[in-house]
Amino acid sequence: MDVHGRIREILAETIREELAPDQQQLSTEDLIKALKRRGIIDDVMKELNFVSDNVDQEPPSSPKQPVCFTDRQSTLLKKTNIDPTRRYLYLQVLGGKAFLEHLQEPEPLPGQACSTFTLCLHFRNQRFRSKPVPCACEPDFHDGFLLEVHRENLGDGTRMADSTAMLSISDPVHMVLIKTDIFGETTLVASYFLEWRSVLGSENGVTSLTVELMGVGTESKVSVGILNVKLEMYPPLNQTLSQEVVNTQVSNSEFLFFLCLFSYFSGLVKIFAQDENGINRPVCSYVKPLRAGRLLDTPRQAARFVNVLGYERAPVIGGGGRQEQWCTLLAFLCRNKGDCEDHATLLCSLLLGFGLEAFVCVGTKAKGVPHAWVMTCGTDGAITFWESLTGHRYIHKPASPDEPPAAEQPKPLYPYRTIGCVFNHQMFLGNCQPSDSVEICVFDLNDESKWKPMSEEAIKSVCAPGATVSLPPFPPLCASTMDASVTSNEIEMQLRLLVSEHRKDLGLTTVWEDQLSYLLSPALASYEFERTTSISAGNEEFQDAIRRAVPDGHTFKGFPIHFVYRNARRAFATCLRSPFCEEIICCRGDQVRLAVRVRVFTYPESACAVWIMFACKYRSVL
Repeated sequence: MDVHGRIREILAETIREELAPDQQQLSTEDLIKALKRRGIIDDVMKELNFVSDNVDQEPPSSPKQPVCFTDRQSTLLKKTNIDPTRRYLYLQVLGGKAFLEHLQEPEPLPGQACSTFTLCLHFRNQRFRSKPVPCACEPDFHDGFLLEVHRENLGDGTRMADSTAMLSISDPVHMVLIKTDIFGETTLVASYFLEWRSVLGSENGVTSLTVELMGVGTESKVSVGILNVKLEMYPPLNQTLSQEVVNTQVSNSEFLFFLCLFSYFSGLVKIFAQDENGINRPVCSYVKPLRAGRLLDTPRQAARFVNVLGYERAPVIGGGGRQEQWCTLLAFLCRNKGDCEDHATLLCSLLLGFGLEAFVCVGTKAKGVPHAWVMTCGTDGAITFWESLTGHRYIHKPASPDEPPAAEQPKPLYPYRTIGCVFNHQMFLGNCQPSDSVEICVFDLNDESKWKPMSEEAIKSVCAPGATVSLPPFPPLCASTMDASVTSNEIEMQLRLLVSEHRKDLGLTTVWEDQLSYLLSPALASYEFERTTSISAGNEEFQDAIRRAVPDGHTFKGFPIHFVYRNARRAFATCLRSPFCEEIICCRGDQVRLAVRVRVFTYPESACAVWIMFACKYRSVL
């Protein structure tokens, strides 16, 4: 295709048809419109190809798919098109160094399992993940990520951002480093917010940076390693800003917020929380309405998704008490586990996205253990508590403290004891009732004699985009990359092997019955459906099928169990600790037939619920 010849023809034709007598020249926009109208842009884009690696795609709700460029072998690469009318930031990670914790790490042999580093990025609703590299003192990161720099205001969708417009985009590039060990366990190594706008003041729109990654939690002041990063604008900038202008762009004041802390609250309420980098941030900035696109259909399904994300308390060095650490959403999602506050803020954000009036509650459970959960307020005044670690829901019916002692009071089913405050992205209210006991608290949030509100202006001053203590916009949820059927089969075959070896050590033979294993599937599907909807269904059909499969004079035993991880050996060891399951696995008798069924239910972010059922049937001997 002769691109230049076609453009010359279109230019001459456009001048003849559209140039007015009093107009001396055509603008660039006019020429681009003419090229688009005649299909030249589409033809050029079909021939303009770049090489990219396969990466996790964004959910369907995202307007554009991210493109990740890497230097892999050509056999693993595919081609992708980019839009020449859009502005991109090309971020390259060109190796790492000084990861001293892995100084003595031996170089893995070909095919040998080893711990790996994975770098996760988020920028303006786009998410990326590098290929895993072996953990080493100088990890071999060589990945490139093409980040689209666009304005989200209405009407700017087809306009290429210029230097001035990009300078006003305060969103950083959030980089999270995850370590995965040989057992699949993930650890958050570092979390870093990269200020990319320095490239706007660099010559030719290209700059190289040395990014020092710091530890997390109690090690947030300790360096864990260095990444070499190169930034490049594409297409190249026509106008380069002075470095002085770039450096002085960001200026915010949170004085109003801090003033309100002392003006409004004197009780024990949670106003600030430390993130993984040890930075104190207002708790309201950890919550924002989050829409899951087509990945989650109902609020209860959202609660189930949050529930299957792993629970792990923040690590504590040298003993001591509980170390508080509220993770940013990207860090929480990338490692697939977090503390109760991480679960509560994510669930609250999802419920807000579904249009509910949701709040995070901060208080205590039994024995004064600090805890966070979620509360929703219905239009009829009904108060519902959501436990983000289990997915359970509780209707709150306050007890009356004025009733005589002999009067029957509603017995609470929830585990919560006290509550100090509730908050979301727009409101923060401190509990100022005579008692902070959840059982007798009245949740009329409009009554300032019971709930003292913080100024909305103060909250906006620190939670608005670009505020220095506020978190950047939340990343979108990503669809699961896991094949549920394949994963279920793999775990099931591993469990069969483990059971056979265990029985062989006991001097027992093992005979598997595939039909009985298959009949267990409806029960596992019913269990997951009940966890998601709180509705039991399908039990009658399952029981009828089992009665038909078990002959007269035989006994059937089954044991279902639920996990949120896919490690078959770990699950088997846990099952053996149950006397009921051990009785089935080690069953002795006449005509013993064993069965095992595994069903994996996938959720966004490759989270999963793993249901396992062991069963046996044998001839009863009197």
